Amino acid sequence: MADLKIRQIKIKTGIVRRLAKEEIYYKIESKQQVEKVERLKAEAGCEHVIWKQMEVLQESKMMIQDSHRRLAIAHEDLINLLETEVDLDVSEEYKEALNVLDSVKLDG
Repeated sequence: MADLKIRQIKIKTGIVRRLAKEEIYYKIESKQQVEKVERLKAEAGCEHVIWKQMEVLQESKMMIQDSHRRLAIAHEDLINLLETEVDLDVSEEYKEALNVLDSVKLDG
């Protein structure tokens, strides 16, 4: 039974870690897209191309919101799991989960 609980902790920790990386990736992508749009505007690029790149930027911003929402849910799920499995606090997986929770910032 403890092995199953430890496995759940490990899985949920991996989910939080992956979603945190995904959110960071989308933020970087969005920043790069802003720079691309600004560059195109400065170069007086084709209006159609600029418009399409603005659409890509909007999609990227929506992905940031979506990934943040999913990260917040996964973060809360992991916290709840750790609170119910306090007896496993000596396990390496439990400690790793706490480290991941501490490293992930949910700043809105």
